[in-house]
Amino acid sequence: MLINPSSFDKAAIPADIAAINERILAFFKNAPDQWSFPPQMIRDARKKGAGVFPMEALSPGAQEILIPGPGGDVPLRVFRPEGPVKGVYLHIHGGGWVFGSADMQDERNERLARHCGLVVVSVEYRLAPEHPYPAGPDDCEAAALWLVREAQTLFGTDRLLIGGESAGAHLSVVTMLRLRDKHRLLPFRAANLIAGCYDLAMTPSVRNWGKDKLILNTRDIFMFTHFFLRAGGDVRSADISPIHADLTGLPPALFTIGTRDPLLDDSLFMTARWSAAGNRCELDIWPGAPHVFTAFPCETTEKTLNRIDAFLNAA
Repeated sequence: MLINPSSFDKAAIPADIAAINERILAFFKNAPDQWSFPPQMIRDARKKGAGVFPMEALSPGAQEILIPGPGGDVPLRVFRPEGPVKGVYLHIHGGGWVFGSADMQDERNERLARHCGLVVVSVEYRLAPEHPYPAGPDDCEAAALWLVREAQTLFGTDRLLIGGESAGAHLSVVTMLRLRDKHRLLPFRAANLIAGCYDLAMTPSVRNWGKDKLILNTRDIFMFTHFFLRAGGDVRSADISPIHADLTGLPPALFTIGTRDPLLDDSLFMTARWSAAGNRCELDIWPGAPHVFTAFPCETTEKTLNRIDAFLNAA
């Protein structure tokens, strides 16, 4: 798979993405250091729209389901399409394993349900540092196993897809590997992986990024990893850094990444390993785009989301 060098040309950066980058840099220039506050305080502030990401409206049509999990009940947030159900999409939210929640991207999940005919099931997994590894991955594994058992009965289909953003993309891959290796299951037809972190030892693009805070910087990723692995864990373990895993037998995947994302190398390297394992994959590189740029409404985001819709519909 050849990468077009023109994607990394500054001249290729569209005006809408350049404007978003300017706004993000300006926001963080005057923002307090998030690591000087307890994580729950940051979570609460983000829920009220105080963060850099646009606040999304809560969906009145979302359904809450509780399923049994290894640490207690795991909440699931469910969105149903208006028309026929074509499949079920297991969504795993981002936030560095520390922030984020299943109800902070209702508009995007409703869009998936509407455009792709999917029931979207978003997992409210436990967050670090209060619940460090392996709590979050355990909850995602439990949700995936529940879907394997219940999707046909509850939603009328056994066509399953999976995906997420940032830490959610990481947890999506970990979940697929756990189902394959622990349960001998390969239930997912496709994986939608946006700006994932697949090597917690830090790829060169993370280590070399520096202090500029374009959503993330090097210190942020170090802190997220520190909190996630607060109870211990080897960053070379495939269950923690799935880039080290045997990726044989995994489904077709769409990797989406911007060139101004510190986690750029994670997607570049993982795409190569995915393909080398004999799996179909596609890599969409968006010039100048920052981390999880799909959260910012603009023309480039709409093009990206349409590309994701087409990929999921094809599955």
